[in-house]
Amino acid sequence: MRKLVYYVAISIDGYIAAPDGNADFYPLTQDVVDVICEDYPETVPTHIREQLGMDADNKHFDIAIQGRRSYDVALEVGVTSPFAHLRQYVVSQTITDSPDPAVEIISDDVLHRVRELKAEDGRDIFLIGGSRLAGTLLPEIDELLVKLYPVVAGAGLPMFTTDFSPTLFELSESRTLESGAIILNYTRKKELAPAPIEERG
Repeated sequence: MRKLVYYVAISIDGYIAAPDGNADFYPLTQDVVDVICEDYPETVPTHIREQLGMDADNKHFDIAIQGRRSYDVALEVGVTSPFAHLRQYVVSQTITDSPDPAVEIISDDVLHRVRELKAEDGRDIFLIGGSRLAGTLLPEIDELLVKLYPVVAGAGLPMFTTDFSPTLFELSESRTLESGAIILNYTRKKELAPAPIEERG
């Protein structure tokens, strides 16, 4: 069974992008690039992998899912299949026909579709974002893989856009890089059934 993993970059104050969706304010240093390319090569878009001369096998994911605004970033530079090395899904109610045969559009009941994908055998699912899609899929997110950059954005798109819904995760790994960026791995905390009344003291 696959896991849904939200792999995302955030600022110290919890924003994943500027108000216009741009994320080029992150200080992308060589140590961060090295971690991404060595440990999570499949999260690098195919056209960027070609520019970097990357020819690495997928290590963690074989499916990518993203929202329309995230997909628009690729479309704006003429790329219709940004993760050609993965199965690709775009969640959108405004895109009716996929601009690329390698990209499947999910227009409704995204939670049901993701549950179907999780039930398959295979590698995990790379949730790219954005904020609203992550909020919708919060009930199905199994892990958070967060690249925390040493920058304050001040305003922008939050990590999740959803109703108030506290959800517990446990920190499973933390790596601080020389540049000050921190790689944080969180696993969804298992909900325990309440103890019987006689055991509560």
